[in-house]
Amino acid sequence: MKENEIFIRIRYGETDQMGVVHHGNYALYLEMGRTEWLRTFGISYSQMEKEGVMLPVISMSLNYKKSAHYDAIIKVKTQLKKTPAVKIEFEYEITNEAGEILVQANTVLAFINMKTRRPMKCPDYILDKL
Repeated sequence: MKENEIFIRIRYGETDQMGVVHHGNYALYLEMGRTEWLRTFGISYSQMEKEGVMLPVISMSLNYKKSAHYDAIIKVKTQLKKTPAVKIEFEYEITNEAGEILVQANTVLAFINMKTRRPMKCPDYILDKL
């Protein structure tokens, strides 16, 4: 399915004293990949929220293969797993500059109506763009 790639330089504050990226930062990298993936289709979280749609993460799994280090450039590849319905699922691969896989991940997000706080079908305007 459709995929997108972004590049991120690891900042000092994302690492421990040994210069290794703290595992919690990978969730941020996945979010960056996901938001930029959506942006390539002209969709933004802020626009969805203005239209009454939230998209919270309901599931996240990460499989760590190797460490990323301070000042390195990583590539976050984000791919839509299947056509969204009430949920949208993404798969990710984070690699280093040598092309080695650092992390493989998966997230599932749910479309939520902001007024009712209940699940909803993926809006048609998003499906049309995909």
